[in-house]
Amino acid sequence: MAEITAAAVKELREKSGAGMMDCKKALAESNGDIEAAADWLRAKGLAAAAKKSSRTAAEGLVGVAVAGTKGVAVEVNSQTDFVAKNEIFQGFVRDVTAVALEQGIDNIDALKAAKLSDGGTVEDVLTANISTIGENQVLRRAKKVEVTNGAVIPYVHNAAAPGLGKIGVLVALESDAGVDVLEPLGKQLAMHIAAAFPLALDESGLDPEVLERERAIGREKAAESGKPADIIEKMVEGAVKKFAKENALLSQPFVMDGKTPVADVIAKAGKDAGATITLKDYVRFQLGEGIEKEESDFAAEVAATAGLTR
Repeated sequence: MAEITAAAVKELREKSGAGMMDCKKALAESNGDIEAAADWLRAKGLAAAAKKSSRTAAEGLVGVAVAGTKGVAVEVNSQTDFVAKNEIFQGFVRDVTAVALEQGIDNIDALKAAKLSDGGTVEDVLTANISTIGENQVLRRAKKVEVTNGAVIPYVHNAAAPGLGKIGVLVALESDAGVDVLEPLGKQLAMHIAAAFPLALDESGLDPEVLERERAIGREKAAESGKPADIIEKMVEGAVKKFAKENALLSQPFVMDGKTPVADVIAKAGKDAGATITLKDYVRFQLGEGIEKEESDFAAEVAATAGLTR
């Protein structure tokens, strides 16, 4: 059996919100695997469902930029928030986002090879910035969206500078409606996406592995009810359907009123404008989502540097 450390218990408590003894038991039951232990806690009803990918565990900036019917989002990571406030770093993220938009690039290798206005490649400038600033930086990901007719609307939550922040959203609306209709609608949808964190545009786009994981958790929960197998399966499928509805953008309740499905909000806007409006795609980049950042004990580091013990 794997050793259950205090650090593992602490991490699981922060991740799940469960009590210390429950976390220790969950880790013991899961041979020290934190993700499996989190699922065990959920199955036992000891922790609320958590979107692990929403955990921000790295610093840096997300950049968004649009030009008419095209838009792009780019994430560049740094080691500390201090660097994210650096003008050189902010300028680099802004320039890379602009190049990605101009050239329609969302492949990271291609983006690294792209030329900036000064003639150097993105990768060359990134390497120089690392040397100048003295901290590692990583061009992590990029995604572009485009419509044939309509608009792409950007939104940055708590912007650090124009087009730069920790959560960047793009909403791609296909429609013959004018920008006077699409921009305010897109802004509201973008704010919803930033707050509600949908996992896919619709239920068909949800990751099958995520759904299967929810199914396994639901099955373990339902098994404790003692009900017949056929009833258990209905309970499980009901739970999975509820999860899918809550995590697909078009079926989520609109955050502005807490009840109307997003699909109905879009349909009404189209009806009012006299033109069909289709939410073709969206992007939601939250800084550091899915990255585990090593936590440091500053006091311990100081003691180690001074040759002291704690």
